[in-house]
Amino acid sequence: MTAAETVVEPIAPVTPKRVARLPLLLRHLLALARPGHVVKNLFAVPLALVDTPVWTTTALWRCAWAVAAFTLASSVIYVVNDIADRHLDRAHPQKRHRPIAAGHVPVPVAWAYAGLLAAVLVALTVGGPAMDWWPLLAYLALSTAYSRWLKHLPLLDVCVVSTGFVLRVLQGYAATETVPSSLLLTAVFSGCLVLILGKRRHELAALGTPHRPALHGYNLLLADHLLGLTTTLTGTTFLLYLHIDAPIDAYPPIVLVLVVPLGLLAAFRYLQAVLVLRTGGDPIRILLRDRTIVGCAVLVGVVLAVAQINARYPHLLTWTER
Repeated sequence: MTAAETVVEPIAPVTPKRVARLPLLLRHLLALARPGHVVKNLFAVPLALVDTPVWTTTALWRCAWAVAAFTLASSVIYVVNDIADRHLDRAHPQKRHRPIAAGHVPVPVAWAYAGLLAAVLVALTVGGPAMDWWPLLAYLALSTAYSRWLKHLPLLDVCVVSTGFVLRVLQGYAATETVPSSLLLTAVFSGCLVLILGKRRHELAALGTPHRPALHGYNLLLADHLLGLTTTLTGTTFLLYLHIDAPIDAYPPIVLVLVVPLGLLAAFRYLQAVLVLRTGGDPIRILLRDRTIVGCAVLVGVVLAVAQINARYPHLLTWTER
């Protein structure tokens, strides 16, 4: 074949469909990182501020940096976990729509995406404010082990997930440079168990056991007993924290009187959603969209914020001293 006869492959026309592919892939990659789950870090990491008598600008800035780092770390774990679970997710009525399980994001692209997120995470921790990052490293190690085999072990699976939230709170303590309260950490651990066990119970009742091997070690009766036990433990340890470890100057008695019933009402509402309304499949959705729970959380936040203002500027408010 001569040069004149050389066949030149035509260039594919740039159609709107081809142009839209990249933005569509980016949307799937964003969904893969679970941006809606950033609320876990927004709630858990700054929780150490509750145990800080007076908030400073430095503490708030370091805490925000820790939230960003944990958000990236969580996204890396979500991507890796979705890669590992893609075959099981295809049998789940909701999870089958996840980008990897649905085939929208190829596995090699997902691995590259996880590597990119990990690189950004390293840059964030190295270039950010100096603090102990061992809770973040422990979270990454524990979550990797969970993705590989711990999630298949009944009872241990829910404990591992709850420990991840305790590590988030510990990172907040590292950011604020305050001494962790063992009672508050216990309340966080048991409270997260309530949420996760509610999700497991919903999966048992609605879907059975095929999509999650660890569910073979549960039944509805066990889930109900564990829910009752962990809810009681959460309330007890939180009350003990308020009575023993909480900074008394920042939280006078009237604050405790207001916070306790609001917390109990939120817990009652969640149990109602799980046991009566049968909507416990997505704890994050319940916490963000249930009006009763959101209202209780907002009121608690307002009460604590007012208490902090009163602690820092005691002459502005006098009602908390009555």
